Amino acid sequence: MNSPPEQSGYHIDIRGRVQGVGFRPFIYRLASNIGLKGYVYNHSSGVSIKLNSDEYTVRHFIQEVYNNAPDIAEIESINYMHSELEAIDNFYIRKSKNLKETRTEICPDIAVCKECLIDMQNQDRRIAYPLINCTNCGPRYSITKALPYDRPGTSMNEFQMCPDCEDEYKDPLNRRFHAQPVACNYCGPNYRFETGSDIITDPDVILETAAKLIEQGLIGAIKGLGGYHLVCDAHKQMAIQKLRKRKKREQKPLAVMFRDIPAIRQYCDLSSKEEALLLNWRSPILLLKDKGKLPVELNEGLNYLGAILPYQAFHHLLFSSLKGDAIVLTSANISNEPILSSGTEINENLSEVKDFTVSYNRKIVNKLDDSVAFCFNSKLHLIRRSRGFVPEAIRLNFNCDGILALGSDLKNSFCVGKGSNAILSPHIGDLSNPKNFMLMEEVLKQFQDLFDFKTNSIACDLHPHYESNRYAQSLTTKIDYIQHHHAHIASVMAEHHLDEQIIGLSMDGTGYGTDGKIWGSEALICDLNTFERIFHLSYLTLPGGEKAISEPWRIAIWALMECKQPVEFIQQQEFLQAIPKHKIRLVIESIKTRTGLTESCGIARLFDLVAALLNITISRHYEGEGPMKLEAMTLANRHESYSFCLKPEINIVPIINQIVEDISLKVSTSIISTRLHNTIVNIITEMAIDIKETKKITKVALSGGMFQNRYILNAVYSKLRKNGLQVFLNEKVPANDGGLALGQIAVAAKRRSLACV
Repeated sequence: MNSPPEQSGYHIDIRGRVQGVGFRPFIYRLASNIGLKGYVYNHSSGVSIKLNSDEYTVRHFIQEVYNNAPDIAEIESINYMHSELEAIDNFYIRKSKNLKETRTEICPDIAVCKECLIDMQNQDRRIAYPLINCTNCGPRYSITKALPYDRPGTSMNEFQMCPDCEDEYKDPLNRRFHAQPVACNYCGPNYRFETGSDIITDPDVILETAAKLIEQGLIGAIKGLGGYHLVCDAHKQMAIQKLRKRKKREQKPLAVMFRDIPAIRQYCDLSSKEEALLLNWRSPILLLKDKGKLPVELNEGLNYLGAILPYQAFHHLLFSSLKGDAIVLTSANISNEPILSSGTEINENLSEVKDFTVSYNRKIVNKLDDSVAFCFNSKLHLIRRSRGFVPEAIRLNFNCDGILALGSDLKNSFCVGKGSNAILSPHIGDLSNPKNFMLMEEVLKQFQDLFDFKTNSIACDLHPHYESNRYAQSLTTKIDYIQHHHAHIASVMAEHHLDEQIIGLSMDGTGYGTDGKIWGSEALICDLNTFERIFHLSYLTLPGGEKAISEPWRIAIWALMECKQPVEFIQQQEFLQAIPKHKIRLVIESIKTRTGLTESCGIARLFDLVAALLNITISRHYEGEGPMKLEAMTLANRHESYSFCLKPEINIVPIINQIVEDISLKVSTSIISTRLHNTIVNIITEMAIDIKETKKITKVALSGGMFQNRYILNAVYSKLRKNGLQVFLNEKVPANDGGLALGQIAVAAKRRSLACV
């Protein structure tokens, strides 16, 4: 007869996103089903388990953990070792330990789950409770003040659980076991409606009144997970125009929240993969092909619409009271300022914007905008990384501990290194706005406290006039300055764990170059330490410097003069008719005398000047307006392009000449835009193929804001793969400047490791 396996004590350590995702009750159920004795507990490094068992059963248990972990969990590692055998009669969940020397990952905020939506209809204490949640859903990072993630470390600490909620909270078999925001109508935070001197606290009346005012064309400020939103009826043209005027957001696209998937299908093209991404627990705003059935004021001049589904219980309740199927949902702020997250901020800053306010009395600790993304090649590609993704760490294959990477000034997001984890901040915005700069400092302080982060080195952009650069200098003199486009490519390498020499194609509008000029059409050979510039477009001139970026008609004048067009001809162009004559004369004179000029080879500036020549965008209302509107005009299945000569510096003047000739021949703007796009696709691919053939490099990374242009991304990706190149893209961070800090921290970490050899 075989004797039973020898029992021993085992300590199991699990790292990753394993807090706030129902991991401990999952471990409890798994261990109980197997018949194991021991306990599980949270601590600031992750989750630990003590078992009394034999090694074969422990190995089997660990495999079951890997195979059946909650969908929202992300296991980085599981390690086990022998420990002392303890006297334990069953399996239980032990109180969390606080280990100050380390920090683990905080789970991002999660959309309300289907089970809670069902509970909201039939569970007495939670009938129509707008802040319902469980272990599988609800707020996480937005309410977290300290680690480990337990109720005392959240803004739910001030709400005393009723006996029923406390029973659920303590029951390992209950779906709300240790759900830190657990609450109900009797003990949880509650909603409040305000308009003028009227205050409503009855939940049913709040919903009824808010829905009625929205249907009347009024604008509401409604508190979300990471901040307030401004909402109005997405079908009412006058309401949208009023919102734009009050918010000072003239043309930048507005996102729309739809009742459900069938409603989205009515207004947008939707693939099965896009549907799955919309229904995902991260619940981003997803850019979808617009069918043009809603008012053009939502996204005038564009053919994509930002669509999002209800992700809070309140959203679902609101739609149950609304007759319509779509509302505008945009961050509550004045354009280019941070999202507002408190009632005081709303009343002080948006009293002239909103007609009513709907709020609740749980504090938002960490501000978060909605994340924005698009689907390419069946994968999610981020444009703005915030709610649902932050502060999810990106695992690197090297140590980046103590490095602070400050990112760029536009679309700022910084990054802190903790061990081999790169932790990016939420989207902050343009640091030239003092309020955004203050938010960056505030969020950095929060990250330092939350993750016990201590800076030992700083990485920042090379641009000497960036606020992030100046801030770095105010902190230390030991700074690793990293070239903008090298950082873009390094961000892709960091995501895909590449540590070798590759081809880097970095295409955007602005990045300070090592020659003191503005780059943005770069074909590089680079690794994580260094780079070599192989190809780029020729430099164009920005009359008035950065002013030309917001007034692209200035660049268009330079283009016509470079094409040897007479001054009289230039002054008569349609795109200049709304520009004061004296301004036109000053720009022409500055070009002639070479005064007040900046040189740039940013590919977005070429698109800007073409959009101006075509009288599409004379003065820019938002970043990327010209390129985005040109993309919307492209025609499918047309392959004609303009001719060019591949050289280390590719002369763009012949391309502009061909465009000017097309304009004079009254070729349609759609055909001109398509030819321009095809030309850029051909230039980018020929750059890469030439480097592949001469340098024998077969891996290529694409990054920079221009690769958020779906036409260019799809064509370049396809052509490069057909020519035998292995193509890597940004997926976990945006290809625009919002992902720059990841590249900076990767370069800085690599250089530090080489310096220590």
